[in-house]
Amino acid sequence: MSDRLAVLPQYLLPKGALTNFAGRVAGAKGGAYTTRLIRWFVGRYNVNMDEAFDPDIAHYKTFNEFFTRALRPDARPLADAAYICPVDGRISQFGDIEDDQIFQAKGHKFSTTALVGGDAQLAAQFQHGSFANLYLSPRDYHRIHMPIDGKLTRMIYVPGELFSVNPTTARGIPGLFARNERVVCVFDTAHGPFVMTLVGATIVGSMATVWHGVVNPPRLPQVTEWKYDDQNIVLKKGDELGRFLLGSTVVMLFQKDVLKFNPAWQPAGPVRLGEEMAQTK
Repeated sequence: MSDRLAVLPQYLLPKGALTNFAGRVAGAKGGAYTTRLIRWFVGRYNVNMDEAFDPDIAHYKTFNEFFTRALRPDARPLADAAYICPVDGRISQFGDIEDDQIFQAKGHKFSTTALVGGDAQLAAQFQHGSFANLYLSPRDYHRIHMPIDGKLTRMIYVPGELFSVNPTTARGIPGLFARNERVVCVFDTAHGPFVMTLVGATIVGSMATVWHGVVNPPRLPQVTEWKYDDQNIVLKKGDELGRFLLGSTVVMLFQKDVLKFNPAWQPAGPVRLGEEMAQTK
């Protein structure tokens, strides 16, 4: 599908060309071609279809339907924890926010203000708080769930680059997660405000939330905000929040002295939806 295009250096392609191409292919109803593409992908990335609600790849009309496939109801039991892990993937980094700085990789940090699209007032609520960056690889389940009960208050679309977000790129590009296109979701919880940021990447065709649907496209040229103060959009722990159409990263922000992370968590370690992420302090 996009192998030959994907190996070209990004600077040789018009901005968004790879994303647009991959998005069109992933959304196409290609019949037998789509089935062959999915079969290749499952073999290439060792995708465990036994966990899928529908394990028959021939039933998926588009690659996107396969990529955002549902899991069996019993595939991810929820831990008895204050905060559960919201995705399948790997831990990029997690820990304390130093003043307003989030650790990305050795030698690289980025600010909470930059992450949320320049809203200093929103970012200030997480000064000296906690963060977690979780990377979803191509083989992973690509729906994003709530780590805790929350009421949605705002969503912010932030235009940006479309760099890869794999661990190698995270070590090499300064401020990666605050430079890429992203969707910032703000919730009120019993333990204060919480932010879930969906970060786009090289071939992420779009990001979607359960209350809005697909956020991008259109790819808007400016920061755009939706407010939900007059709506009662409440999601429970474990409920689906949104999904990536092709893989990426989530960045979470929590307030100071709210949680303590699972002591078993380590950078680069694998995580699964529903496992214990943290307990309250």
